[in-house]
Amino acid sequence: MYKIIFTDIDGTLLGPDRVLTQATIDQVTRIKETIPFILVSSRMPKQMYHLQQDLGILNTPLIAFNGAYIEKESKVIHSSEIPISIIKNLVLLNEKAGENKIHISLFNANNWYVDSMDYWAKREETNTKISPEIKPNSEVVTLWEKENKGAHKIMCMGDKLLIDKIYKFLEENYKDALHLYRSKDTYIEIASKEISKLTGIKTLLNCCYPTYNLEEVVAFGDNYNDEEMIGAVGHGVAVDNARDEVKAVAKAITQHHKEDGVANYLKILFK
Repeated sequence: MYKIIFTDIDGTLLGPDRVLTQATIDQVTRIKETIPFILVSSRMPKQMYHLQQDLGILNTPLIAFNGAYIEKESKVIHSSEIPISIIKNLVLLNEKAGENKIHISLFNANNWYVDSMDYWAKREETNTKISPEIKPNSEVVTLWEKENKGAHKIMCMGDKLLIDKIYKFLEENYKDALHLYRSKDTYIEIASKEISKLTGIKTLLNCCYPTYNLEEVVAFGDNYNDEEMIGAVGHGVAVDNARDEVKAVAKAITQHHKEDGVANYLKILFK
């Protein structure tokens, strides 16, 4: 009864070394010709291509930036950006902080900009296997103003107390315009309020799989930005390391992501 699969990547699909295990590759290879296997992540597209290649699913769509950007074989299906006015105010606030500045990563499609290759940029580079372009945040804002662009995602990273202040500023001023995800105390992932992984799934179904409905969807996830998706689809599955809120809305719980939870569940569900 299930016709299509959507899965989160970090903390869900990847193994203990943040790479695909052979068990996962084998299970996706076994079912992919009859059951589309779609990656849905907060990552940028370029950070997902190597995973698609390893899984042999480069011809399938992907949902990036928590639903803000959807593409299939390099063709853009959907794009939703954070307005440049909000980005400009955030960058100005950070510039005024002096020594208490946080790291801000700015993303648009496959462009990722950072002020410098600091600790946070290097950490993301290691985790995602992709390198950013070094350009001051203020210069990116100037460039995007000229090009009439916004951000598909913003990542704020730094000391917990500094991140707390930024979170408070964004929540007080832009709670109706932005989604704010805190996967860790030192992180804020920012996206447009109008999008989510669930809106991404609905958009992709309408566009590319119009005969499928949400009841025929299987989804895997672990974190707060997966909760809505897991609760809404026909069969939402949480990995054992998932947040309690995600487990509470899931139809089933599989093993930890470091124990091939997704692969093991696919083996059972699609015998």
